[in-house]
Amino acid sequence: MNALFEYLVRLGDDSLIIGHRLSEWCGHGPILEEDIAMTNLSLDFIGQATSFLKYAGEVEGKGRTEDDLAYLRFDRDYRNLLLVEQPNGDFGMTIVRQFLFDAYRKLLFERLIHSKDETIAAIAAKSLKETKYHLKHSSEWVIRLGDGTEESHQRVQDSLDTLWRYTSELFYADEVDEKLVKDGVIPSMEGLESAWKASVNEVLAEATLKVPDNNWKHEGGRKGMHSEHLGYILAELQYMQRAYPGLEW
Repeated sequence: MNALFEYLVRLGDDSLIIGHRLSEWCGHGPILEEDIAMTNLSLDFIGQATSFLKYAGEVEGKGRTEDDLAYLRFDRDYRNLLLVEQPNGDFGMTIVRQFLFDAYRKLLFERLIHSKDETIAAIAAKSLKETKYHLKHSSEWVIRLGDGTEESHQRVQDSLDTLWRYTSELFYADEVDEKLVKDGVIPSMEGLESAWKASVNEVLAEATLKVPDNNWKHEGGRKGMHSEHLGYILAELQYMQRAYPGLEW
């Protein structure tokens, strides 16, 4: 196994899939400003996916481009977190999913900017600037909705209760991570989960939301074991390349 390739694909797939999910809001946002905001967030994530998958193709050395990796793999070849492929639901569900992911990504990129791999460090540095805004945006909405009306509070609490079971996978680590930490490619992620919980709990407290106490843990995305939702995403995402191979804009 090429550990660096595997790790880059994980990062790229996370960005690709959540970017696609957010793009589904284009033309359907609750207000015009948010419609535009979520479309811009989507573009940020697609840009991150392009950078990570392009580098993954170079590391692999088999001539695959970022487009090949994005559009011409089967579902079992994707390594994204289960969290990012979950359906948008209502606006509150999307915001909670985004908040949980943004809080994780910010902490991750803050560590990856110190990578001995100059390309990873550079991508992380650029992505961190975007992610700080992403987290600010999603945090403010969680607080606004959680501490808003009775209905908005209940909707985001229900969303949090639903999505919490996927958060343990944010901190999944296996031999890929161990090898890259040993080689200095990625810094140790020790303390990442506790830092994430502290950050998330601070916002949830302000939003008057309760941290779920269920212990369900859904994992598998990092090994290519996905929910049924990914297949529907790929059917839409890959349609043009599958129907018209080699098509370019």
